[in-house]
Amino acid sequence: MTVEIITPDKKLFEGQVKSAVFPGSEGSFGILNNHAPMIATLKAGNIQLVEENNVTRSFEVKGGVIEVLKNKVIVLAS
Repeated sequence: MTVEIITPDKKLFEGQVKSAVFPGSEGSFGILNNHAPMIATLKAGNIQLVEENNVTRSFEVKGGVIEVLKNKVIVLAS
């Protein structure tokens, strides 16, 4: 699936990942391929991504919104 992490200043990440974990405002949650469509809010914390080559990346965010639709995840983070 494709993940984009965008802040007001720049695009932090864009690429293919196998899995992702997000700091949801109601608790952390994970996303895999073919996840059901959803929109959620994020609290301060770390986004954990596992890329196709099994490299794990982490991004710290202060909050934001996530949209999951048709194997594309867009994160508008602060």
